[in-house]
Amino acid sequence: MYTKNSLTLPDYLRPGLKLVFIGLNPGLYSAQTGKYFARQTNRFWPALSASNFFGREVKAGDEKFLFDLGVGFIDVVERATSQIDELSPEEIQIGVKILRRKIIKFAPQTICFIGLTGFRWVFGVPAKVKVAPGPQQEMMGSSRIYVLPSTSPANAHYLLAQMVKEFSRFKKWLLALGIDLSALC
Repeated sequence: MYTKNSLTLPDYLRPGLKLVFIGLNPGLYSAQTGKYFARQTNRFWPALSASNFFGREVKAGDEKFLFDLGVGFIDVVERATSQIDELSPEEIQIGVKILRRKIIKFAPQTICFIGLTGFRWVFGVPAKVKVAPGPQQEMMGSSRIYVLPSTSPANAHYLLAQMVKEFSRFKKWLLALGIDLSALC
């Protein structure tokens, strides 16, 4: 059953964004602090910084600064949990519909799923079908799609150094599309 609690994160969405990062759902700590990927063990911000993605160091709490520069943040499901298995299939289904509407409405140039699971949820890709990090053929409205590995500490398949390489590869893909986010900072 879908239940909405008060713990969530704000969407950083508006027309004209160059990139929107999409997480699964907020962790409890992130929702309590009001910052995306806020737990110190999450490798999102360290990988962005180490890859020189924005040409400067960034950290949890820089969402508003990045938003002003054309980078948004949103989750597939709004409700904060300690684990994603606490989300019901109904919640995920509703979250996918809401996410699709928002992305189509605001039409960012690119979107990036942080983790394969969110991409699977949104596009109905079964677990037995291989999805590799990188650019995807699917689009959401006019937005091009990229998938990065999950930066959660639960993802033991990727060390920080491997994630930095994936973020660097993503940055090169954006540059090939004419999107230079480091020039904004």
